[in-house]
Amino acid sequence: MVKKPAVLPLISKGFQTMELKWLLCVTLLILGLVDVHTHDGEDDHGGDVIDIEDDLEDGVEEVEESKPEASSPPPSPKVTYKPAVPTGEVYFVENFDKGTLEGWVLSKAKKDDTDDEIAKYDGKWEVLEMKDTKLPGDKGLVLMSRAKHHAISAKLTKPFIFDTKPLIVQYEVNFQNGIECGGAYVKLLSKTTELNLDQFHDKTAYTIMFGPDKCGEDYKLHFIFRHKNPKTGKYEEKHAKRPDADLKTYFTDKKTHLYTLVLNPDNSFEILVDQTVVNSGNLLNDVTPAVNPPREIEDPDDQKPEDWDERPKIPDPDAVKPEDWDEDAPAKIPDDDAVKPEGWLDDEPEYVADPDAEKPEDWDEDMDGEWEAPQIANPKCESAPGCGTWQRPMIDNPNYKGKWKPPMIDNPNYQGIWKPRKIPNPDFFEDLEPFRMTPFTAVGLELWSMTSDIFFDNFIICSDQVVAEDWANDGWGLKKAADGAAEPGVVGQMMAAAEERPWLWVVYILTVALPVFLVVLFCCSGKKQPNAAEYKKTDAPQPDVNEEKEEGKDKADEEEEEEEEEEAESNEDKLEEKQKSDADVGSASQEEEEDEEEEDGKPTSEEEESMNRLKKS
Repeated sequence: MVKKPAVLPLISKGFQTMELKWLLCVTLLILGLVDVHTHDGEDDHGGDVIDIEDDLEDGVEEVEESKPEASSPPPSPKVTYKPAVPTGEVYFVENFDKGTLEGWVLSKAKKDDTDDEIAKYDGKWEVLEMKDTKLPGDKGLVLMSRAKHHAISAKLTKPFIFDTKPLIVQYEVNFQNGIECGGAYVKLLSKTTELNLDQFHDKTAYTIMFGPDKCGEDYKLHFIFRHKNPKTGKYEEKHAKRPDADLKTYFTDKKTHLYTLVLNPDNSFEILVDQTVVNSGNLLNDVTPAVNPPREIEDPDDQKPEDWDERPKIPDPDAVKPEDWDEDAPAKIPDDDAVKPEGWLDDEPEYVADPDAEKPEDWDEDMDGEWEAPQIANPKCESAPGCGTWQRPMIDNPNYKGKWKPPMIDNPNYQGIWKPRKIPNPDFFEDLEPFRMTPFTAVGLELWSMTSDIFFDNFIICSDQVVAEDWANDGWGLKKAADGAAEPGVVGQMMAAAEERPWLWVVYILTVALPVFLVVLFCCSGKKQPNAAEYKKTDAPQPDVNEEKEEGKDKADEEEEEEEEEEAESNEDKLEEKQKSDADVGSASQEEEEDEEEEDGKPTSEEEESMNRLKKS
């Protein structure tokens, strides 16, 4: 007997499975629509059918035809320019909001040892807004010329004296055209009797030089200070160690960057870009050359003794060359086992004169000599293993040993590498407070650049870090906010990229529409399986449940199926008993009907009497 599953439990289980499946489909479809809405609020690519096997060009054409009209972006929040105002004591401040170079002095000097054509400091400076400003009204100092020397300077409100207060120097730079080769550093000009801003040039004494500089692929952020030797009175430049951070972005992204130098009385320093520390250290330990010279130096008059032996190894004097050592044996010898290949053309040269070559008409044998046709590869050698005189190939000589040398042994007389003796350094001094530098009284820009339109703004020199931070937030921070408000969002950037590279539309649609299409395909195109009710309705034989079990089912699934089989068998038995009882009742009723028919066919007693009377008569 073919087993049949229980109808009601399987129908209930089937409905539960379908409900879960459709719930999964609806959830995935909602997620897909949300993803589409995220990429483009008004685009509807979810219904597009993408044929992955189409050519890329066809895909681009279909995408461009169905590409929606660009919707106008929502208006960006407006950032209004407001001039920064220092919140405390400052030595110098400049935001160029006056629109003029008032307070600044253009240099009229010439560089020494330079051609007159380029020796003049005749580079142009102007006060302008940035070319692509997002903050109308914000002006700055712009270096206008390329391949020119530029020099401009301004006096501080009062000289800065290095005592117990820190020094903070801060300003902004924007390489609007990038930077090919040039600098954007500032010089803090030393307070001297010779200082003349009208003659500011590269040799003018400065106390500190700070700022970005680039030429080729060398990106620098200078911090140089001039230290006075207390013994000789001479000044020497000290360079801070190079930053570990990658500085390239600050020169190439065409954004405004904030450069800050913080120098403390305890000799520590910090260099920040956009309010992030990129370099730090101490004036006593992290500059080159060192501030303080060594206590001892090598004696310049000391000389190495003639018998000083610096050789750690020497040839073994007792070693003897072996008798069978043949120094004349060659490194290579002919291979005696080699055999000339069959078909080798000994009489044919490898190269022959080109038979198609012709002597040029203008060939002069008196001037050019006898003309000879150019050589070409011998065509007869193409099908042969080789041409010309055959020679045995060379192989390594197994008996080759080369020139004999005695083995090396430790030198018993080794004395080590000789060094001059140390003597006290006559120039030694110890300056434990290099922070106390020469006071400065002016700030200047003395630059050479192969790129124009370098933008400077919001200079400040002070001693209070809070004042510097407030100035930065009100100046550079406002620029940053304006740039951020004007930048397109992620969707806008993706749309702009697709406008430049249309093939990106295919990538976008495949990324968004294809998953939605696959979800629909998965949820709605499954093969329909007949349920238990249909089998029971038609009474068609069902496959055995045990035959449909998949391999690898765990123990719990097997026990569940066994329970279902037992329940199905129990339900079948009950159904068969019910059918038998129905059949018995039907047969009994049929017999009663037959008896009734028979009784109807028999005559009654009155009819029998009348029949008998008729027979007698």
